[in-house]
Amino acid sequence: MMKKGICIGSLPEGSYLERFKLAKKTGFDGVEINTIETDEGLEEVKKASVETGIEIPSVMNASHWKFPFSSNKEEDIEKAISGMRNSLKTAKFLGADTVLLVPGVVNEEISYEEAVRNSVKNIKRIIPEYEEKKIFIGIEEVWNKFLLSPVEFREYIDNFNSEVVAAYFDVGNILLYGYPQQWIGSLAGRIKKVHLKDFKLGTKSFVYLHQGDVNWKKVKEALTEIGYDDYLTAELPVDKNDPEGRVLQISKDIDKILER
Repeated sequence: MMKKGICIGSLPEGSYLERFKLAKKTGFDGVEINTIETDEGLEEVKKASVETGIEIPSVMNASHWKFPFSSNKEEDIEKAISGMRNSLKTAKFLGADTVLLVPGVVNEEISYEEAVRNSVKNIKRIIPEYEEKKIFIGIEEVWNKFLLSPVEFREYIDNFNSEVVAAYFDVGNILLYGYPQQWIGSLAGRIKKVHLKDFKLGTKSFVYLHQGDVNWKKVKEALTEIGYDDYLTAELPVDKNDPEGRVLQISKDIDKILER
């Protein structure tokens, strides 16, 4: 059965315990957190998780934009690897089974072919450590001018030939140039986690769930068809006008997607 998750950044400011209590009260099963850099921080999150019963299903890597694996600079790659090691430590300590990774960036300095070649070569350097700990690397498709079709995304993941490299599929990120339900079908057997956000084509902007143009009925059908039974994690901004009320509404919006 699919579970309901929410990103830590979608919860209003407060201690981890306060935020986890809100997530629990509003019907969420888990909270995705950012990479934690200190042992004290890890202990705080674990204590909050145990006290509330909130799971930590996934960890967001913190270094992939500043130090992408697609870089031509070895010093960047060393920092990218260090960042993924920190994420691995966070995930293992807190019981998460997936670390989200943006694999690379195409820009004026890094061509598309370089981004593919460099990122595959460099991510392979960290895979053995993830395989040893049995933690997944969830590759997410974002607005990085990279992995622009479901067929390419599928082949990219398969290139690694590793059971721990999978897709972290973001429903809203590809609406500008594709249909999420089609991507889900193409990525069958490869999706480990799912991010939820909506997107309005007319204004080209991200919006709260059911306020945009995502066909949630078809998305749910596609996920069910491929046998997906893991987390649907909302990645949405805090509502400054009603932060706690919005969290409850997001929970209800996911229930609507799941037809509960």
